[in-house]
Amino acid sequence: MSYRSWTLGLLALAAACTNSEPNAPFEPSPPGQEDAPAPIPPPSRNPERDRHERFARRFAAAMRDPTFRGDVYQAVARSPEREGKVYLQDYLTRGGGQQGRELARLVRESEHEVTRDLDGGGAIEFYLPVPEHRRRWTGDERILIGTAETDRDRPVAFDLLGRRTVLSATTSPTTPVLMVGRAERAWGGPATIGCLVSCDDGGGGGSGGTATAQGLYLTQTSFRDTFEGWFKGDPEFEIHIMGPDAPGSQRMTSYQCIGQTTSGPYYWDQNGKTWTGSVMLFSANQLAAYRATHGNEGFRIFAIEDDDTACEIKIDSTRATALFDAAKLVYGSFTAAKDSTLSFSQKLVVRASTIIRFIKSARSFFVTNDDPVGNAVEDPLVASGFFSGATWALRGENSQVNGAFKLVMK
Repeated sequence: MSYRSWTLGLLALAAACTNSEPNAPFEPSPPGQEDAPAPIPPPSRNPERDRHERFARRFAAAMRDPTFRGDVYQAVARSPEREGKVYLQDYLTRGGGQQGRELARLVRESEHEVTRDLDGGGAIEFYLPVPEHRRRWTGDERILIGTAETDRDRPVAFDLLGRRTVLSATTSPTTPVLMVGRAERAWGGPATIGCLVSCDDGGGGGSGGTATAQGLYLTQTSFRDTFEGWFKGDPEFEIHIMGPDAPGSQRMTSYQCIGQTTSGPYYWDQNGKTWTGSVMLFSANQLAAYRATHGNEGFRIFAIEDDDTACEIKIDSTRATALFDAAKLVYGSFTAAKDSTLSFSQKLVVRASTIIRFIKSARSFFVTNDDPVGNAVEDPLVASGFFSGATWALRGENSQVNGAFKLVMK
């Protein structure tokens, strides 16, 4: 073999080794082996992403200890949350901060350094987002610790020796993954959010209960996607009733949020692409108060998949405005809704014109973005393509049809 052929062969072998599939099954090294130094992550302009990766790396190192790993397993298994979520702040500060001190000791950092990092940003949660992973993991070493900021990220993950890898954004690995990252509900806040204005104490909710109060109701949905990466667990869908923040204003504000953190008749928890039940969107009192303030100005029915802070819309302002403008190209100004009469005798909600096109609370939000599912527009022809009886289509970005609603007045 020539020297040149021998050199090319070595280079080919090296390339094959460095391009291993990141989702290949992970086999932990025997306990006691020296920790392999983790590569330094590339520079990031997102301080929260860096912070979450530091805690994922710390957890991976600390969970080499069987006692610490067993305590993490028990915390997840005993969590009252449906997906087994645990707030990191709560976990590390419980019992006078014993777990925080133990984490610092195991990762060879000062307690002050870990605490300062913990207090230096928003709430963090950890859990196993994939149901099969929750069923299979028994607290053993076969676990990866991952983190990701948005649904479009490729998660970064560490094994228990601190080796860093990048996972697929679309397919979960066979090895169970404990995700450490941004809490989708504020830690220490109320478990549910009440109604926002002029609320009725009606019955019913997202689980399909019987509603009694008069108002506008959602009774069936179908979405094209869940708009949630595998590493983010179940979707957190919300619907916002949006209207002008002042008479004649083009800026919208949320008059009512409907979702899994809201209470009473506004509670709604959809975890898949379809849902059937009865949940109030806007009460009769709210409709009357809206008409009294804004006359014939329509209100938008806007659906999002929430990734950051329940019932607060955090979507890039340019992205949100483009969505509404795209719908206007198809429907003109008729991209909103209103009840058909001043009474409930006809019990109809129909399309209406609107000038509102800016979300007051929207902004360029560098840490993470909620995903806009769509703006509801009355279009039975398009909506019926999702299910029979659907009358309102959800137009998303680039005017793509992302789903359909069935809305009724009761």
